[in-house]
Amino acid sequence: MTTRNLPFGKPWIGDEEKQAVLEVLSGDVLTHGPQSKAFEEEFAKYMGGGYCVSVSSGMAALHLSYLEMGIGAGDEVIVPAETHVATAHAVEMVGAKPVFLDCEPGTGNIDASKLESLITKKTKAISMVHFLGVPCDMDAIMKVADKHGLKVIEDCALAIGSRYKGTHVGLIGDTGCYSFYPVKHITTGDGGMFVTKHKEVAARVSKIRGFYVDKTFSERSIPGMYDTLGLGLNYRMSDINASIGRQQLKRMGVIRERREANFNALKSGLSKISGISILDSQSKDALSSFYCLSLVLEKPLDAKRIEIVKKLNAAGVGTSVYYPQPVPRMSYYQNKYGYNAADFAQAERISDQSIALPVGVHLTTDDMRYIAETFSSVLKELH
Repeated sequence: MTTRNLPFGKPWIGDEEKQAVLEVLSGDVLTHGPQSKAFEEEFAKYMGGGYCVSVSSGMAALHLSYLEMGIGAGDEVIVPAETHVATAHAVEMVGAKPVFLDCEPGTGNIDASKLESLITKKTKAISMVHFLGVPCDMDAIMKVADKHGLKVIEDCALAIGSRYKGTHVGLIGDTGCYSFYPVKHITTGDGGMFVTKHKEVAARVSKIRGFYVDKTFSERSIPGMYDTLGLGLNYRMSDINASIGRQQLKRMGVIRERREANFNALKSGLSKISGISILDSQSKDALSSFYCLSLVLEKPLDAKRIEIVKKLNAAGVGTSVYYPQPVPRMSYYQNKYGYNAADFAQAERISDQSIALPVGVHLTTDDMRYIAETFSSVLKELH
């Protein structure tokens, strides 16, 4: 086979995005202007509801969730062990304690059956991640949250286009938090979106993200005159970034369609290979966004993971790992809270034994055939 160049992620930037940026640069408003407002409205329309606040990153959306909820020192938030550090960092940044929970073996999602065992009088919220775009068991999570009066924060960083029982994720819990980092389904260069079902919450978060001042530029009768209603941050998305996002969002249907086709083609191509498990939706109610295909090398094959990755990369197949360690095992959290490996067996299995393969819109189903055949050849070489 001729070696190909198949990066793990590659933003789909066309002439439309470049023209949109030039138009913003040719105008008078570069931040918190009409592009940001339009992007928020169009994102809500794509989801099918809710109120959106554009922000500078996915973690900014998470941080704003806890600030708006009033969660802070002395409080506890249940957080998945298998996630990006941003999910836990946002809890730490408000002074609350993340209490980590292991994940399901087949999806990597938080194990809802164990939620109640971690709830104490200090627990204020459940943070959950739709891992690799596969929706969590929201019925089970919301049942526990409602029973104990807990807030639910949906980390939807990899889940644009994911739906649970027909509802877009991020519209089921109290807040939804999205990321537009370059390798995500759509990008704004960098950025994020805070989503809520409540208009008054969106209005309050919109002020907190911009220093908590009382009036926007358009609301000020005298230029430069405003008051501040509380402590706020500068988490705004610029109109330059928002203009890119508006063009990207128009392609979301095609993006999701191609990712699904690539995921299914690659999964089929790998189906006859023994010793691996593929993380995927386990329920007809959970429609994935197909962020990537993560396969777990079962024992004893897992011992050869690094060799396999190096050979795949040498053949032009981009790879990644979601995520490199269970968050509670990372130095900061282990030093602060301690670590018991027995509590996070599934998170360790995924972190230490998995390889993430690309299915992005920059690739074709024929590329998936190449990846599957290359993977099979690599295993035979190492046998």
